[in-house]
Amino acid sequence: MSDKIGVIGLGYVGLPLAAEFAKKYDVTGFDIYEQRIDELKQAHDRTLELSEEQLNEALSNGIEFTSDPEALKKCNIYIVTVPTPIDKNKRPNLTPLIKASETIGKVLKKDDVVIYESTVYPGATEEVCVPVLEEFSGLKFNEDFYCGYSPERINPGDKEHTVTKILKVTSGSTPEVAEKVDKLYASIITAGTHLAPSIKVAEAAKVIENTQRDLNIAFVNELAIIFNKLGIDTNAVLEAAGTKWNFLKFKPGLVGGHCIGVDPYYLTHKAQEIGYNPEIILAGRRLNDNMGAFVSNQVIKLMIKKGKKIEGAKVLVLGITFKENCPDIRNSRVIDVINELQDFSCLVDVYDPWADAKEVAHEYGLDLLDEEKLDLSVYDAIVLAVAHNEFKALEITPSAEQVVYDIKGILEKSDGRL
Repeated sequence: MSDKIGVIGLGYVGLPLAAEFAKKYDVTGFDIYEQRIDELKQAHDRTLELSEEQLNEALSNGIEFTSDPEALKKCNIYIVTVPTPIDKNKRPNLTPLIKASETIGKVLKKDDVVIYESTVYPGATEEVCVPVLEEFSGLKFNEDFYCGYSPERINPGDKEHTVTKILKVTSGSTPEVAEKVDKLYASIITAGTHLAPSIKVAEAAKVIENTQRDLNIAFVNELAIIFNKLGIDTNAVLEAAGTKWNFLKFKPGLVGGHCIGVDPYYLTHKAQEIGYNPEIILAGRRLNDNMGAFVSNQVIKLMIKKGKKIEGAKVLVLGITFKENCPDIRNSRVIDVINELQDFSCLVDVYDPWADAKEVAHEYGLDLLDEEKLDLSVYDAIVLAVAHNEFKALEITPSAEQVVYDIKGILEKSDGRL
């Protein structure tokens, strides 16, 4: 096919997408991190989204991995898959998106199409990204170049719902471009596509997907707090309620990661910008953000009941990634549990076979425990924070000497759980 595709951002979203497009198109994968590019050229993906075999296939298909923006000049379609985080004040941080737009703007040509996949608030593509593209290219939007928006729906660590198996929402800045974008994705997405009537509709659809999940989890988290005070097993309640055909089966837990714990703030930012205070969404966010403190306080109470001296108590936290069987540590709320326990003057060790020790040290200032030093018997309390398969295989049971708190509810016996 004649289209040449440039994928900007080769993380959890961009890499699998680029590899899939490379089966049918000439693809250039761009990332600003040279170490990432070097690893990909050697068929190594630290995110574990693609295997060595899959990366070798992509390389044999002619995919080019580069950190040189000049290599993007040959492309006529650009797909942006960079992160869209929040800042310390929980406001959208669009810097990666703006920088990516600047990079594309410098190589943009007449009739090129720029497609954004990063989660944003409704209007961001046309209000923030397009002016940057125009400024750096000297071209005019919808006359010289065009845009599309097709929100990513990747679920990190999920080997079942991979990129081609997830229905794709598409959109474009003109009806003709919308059809072009839709056909482009339809050529690789076996699950099909849904053509939204506008870019803003597609942006809004994406941001409410994760906001909906956030609110549902906040609801069951609040139930867990209430049932804890009533002395009722939350999981038992949810199992009983779940026998009804239309009951939504969500479970309580820490809500982190780069999507569910972040995306609602993009929607609330836009709502507040237009003068509306989104009470329900922000209430759900506040509740979920406070679950780490709730867990820590429960652990401390259980330790006190067993006669433990809290100051200097040794606590082992199992897991630091934001979800099970995945190396992604971005916005992991396990850190809230750890920080709170440290505020109680506990000595906290963290063990996670999935996480990269250097990344954890850089992101959170924590030194992960080496596997050979793992001895469950020496701790006053063990907090099972992430449901890695490796942890399910561990023999952990509460005793008179040791508190076991199972956030994820995967153990047969524990002193406490959400």
